[in-house]
Amino acid sequence: MDDKITVMIVDDEPLIRKAIKYELNERNEMVDCRMDDDGHIQRKAIEVTDTFASGPQLFAALNDPQRPRPDYLLVDMEFQGEPTGGIAITDRIRRNYKSPLGKDIKIIILSGRFDNPLQNETNRLQRLKDIGGVVFEALHKGANAFVSKNATGGFSIENILRAISCLERGEEYYFNYPVMLTLKEAAELYFEKECHAPLDEPVTDEEREILLLEAAGCTAQEIAQRLTRWAETDKSIQDKQKELSRKFGIVNKSGARIAKAIQYNVIDTADIEFRK
Repeated sequence: MDDKITVMIVDDEPLIRKAIKYELNERNEMVDCRMDDDGHIQRKAIEVTDTFASGPQLFAALNDPQRPRPDYLLVDMEFQGEPTGGIAITDRIRRNYKSPLGKDIKIIILSGRFDNPLQNETNRLQRLKDIGGVVFEALHKGANAFVSKNATGGFSIENILRAISCLERGEEYYFNYPVMLTLKEAAELYFEKECHAPLDEPVTDEEREILLLEAAGCTAQEIAQRLTRWAETDKSIQDKQKELSRKFGIVNKSGARIAKAIQYNVIDTADIEFRK
């Protein structure tokens, strides 16, 4: 198994390229990876092999058979006046650079769009919509992580290290705090502004308890065991879940059921007690 994680960087700001390369290579940082068969956490060093100022420079390197492809690509979201340049690069890599061994390049998109408080700026709703759209478009095109360049106190290399470590441990996606904060506010605004007709049929107390337990991660069997006063069985719980889906007018899926219950204020996220 390789003992290094190789990285290429695409950013049109020379100082950013140099700063990231210097920090990752000179600090000899190690990141936690997956556990081995003996239960020990593997640690790997990171090496920046190349930096590029544009997409064409990157693709020339990726097309060079003498240059090994990297494990990770750090790509700026906006460069050379193109606000979604990172998404275009991600899309092209996912379409044209499939790994025959199933080890595709992991892509981390960097952005400086999350650096000022949303509550205090004009056109806040439109900005939230625009930023949220960019993040989800990046994921749709195949990005694995979306990391803000701006952290408390300024740019921090720890954002990138944490993203790599999480992805190496098997997580599918990673966002750092400024990105999560923006997406959280965008989601809250969505729920606040969505208009829903009232339910034709009310949700019973028993059904509400089922929803809360389902949102907490309980299976139908575990829900039946907890609702002993209702004398429920696995089958009756599943029937009630189907009935809730019918009331909400959705397909019979757990995630959709929970989302609709929150939208209709049938359950409150503060009431969900997560259980192992």
